[in-house]
Amino acid sequence: MSLTTKAAVLTAPRTLEMRELPVPEINENTGLLRIEITGVCGVDWPAFTGERPDRFKLPLILGHEIVGRIVKIGAKAAQRWKVTEGDRVVLEEYAPCGTCQWCLSGHYYLCGGMLMEKMYGFTSLDVDHGLWGGFSQYVYLDPKALIHKIDEKVPSTVAPLYIGLANGIRWVQGEGKIGVGDTVVILGPGQLGLSCVIAAKEAGAACIIVTGRKQDRKRLELARILGAHHTIDVDEDPYVSDTVYDITKGQMADAVINVTSHYAGAAQQGLELAKIRGIVVMAGGAVAPAAGFQSDLMTRKEVTMIGVRGRAGRDIKKSIALLESGRHPLHLLSTHKFTIEQAEQALKTVGGEGPPDAVHVSVTNN
Repeated sequence: MSLTTKAAVLTAPRTLEMRELPVPEINENTGLLRIEITGVCGVDWPAFTGERPDRFKLPLILGHEIVGRIVKIGAKAAQRWKVTEGDRVVLEEYAPCGTCQWCLSGHYYLCGGMLMEKMYGFTSLDVDHGLWGGFSQYVYLDPKALIHKIDEKVPSTVAPLYIGLANGIRWVQGEGKIGVGDTVVILGPGQLGLSCVIAAKEAGAACIIVTGRKQDRKRLELARILGAHHTIDVDEDPYVSDTVYDITKGQMADAVINVTSHYAGAAQQGLELAKIRGIVVMAGGAVAPAAGFQSDLMTRKEVTMIGVRGRAGRDIKKSIALLESGRHPLHLLSTHKFTIEQAEQALKTVGGEGPPDAVHVSVTNN
């Protein structure tokens, strides 16, 4: 009897259908993963609401923070990925071509100049086998898939954090160049902001400052537990630059990491908070023009402003090692878990329409 998979398929904005889909046979270059758990990313929310029809072609299966176990593997695929049946692995969302200028220069997450044909959690059901998302029981392993082993000791609800932590590692340590004794300001205390706190602590930062709003009270408390030295509620203390000036005794931040959502003013604020010759890393989605942006401040202070999108395999490997080390109370980030049948509720929780105080949300196949 042919194998099938249960999946939550996004067929229209805010419309998920539970479907039973055929699972294709693998060949020597492909494999099949039985999904254990999939994290819900903030980018899944605009896909669900229909705000990004340019990026998400319906119908599709969402979910790209995928953790699972290999149940079938072709001989060449096993050799290429250095895995065997039964191995527990995580997926990168990318299935890059490997031949464009971005892949060849090591920036494969920009494959095709951001027009990557195949991505887990982003690709339509109509493309090839269709099993591209984690809100399912099984996902098909494309020959271009990028796979990493993860130890059995990492708890199921913590394992999907490999993506967020890898982002934090790249943005803080790689692009932000934060190291021992440095000061970093992190704008936004969501799952990515908290991942940046952990990355900054791992880097040896001497002063970690996190900003948030009134509704982020519990997240700001969590930031302190994870290693932040100072937190700022911008609703109670709107003069963030003055506060950072006082905290740093006028030195300001070696790097500012913007992981806010829908805040176009973050670019200007980053310039104000960065020290002379500091770095501003822009990772948050403003979804609007930055009105009032004073670019002259960048020139006067010789600030470097960097836009970032995702992470590379080297960052994933570091994040997995961090997960396996057990050095941080990462279970505190895993606040909500839902079944595949409850995928809509999981998405609404990430979008602020579900249970309160969510940090990281997962959809489980258990």
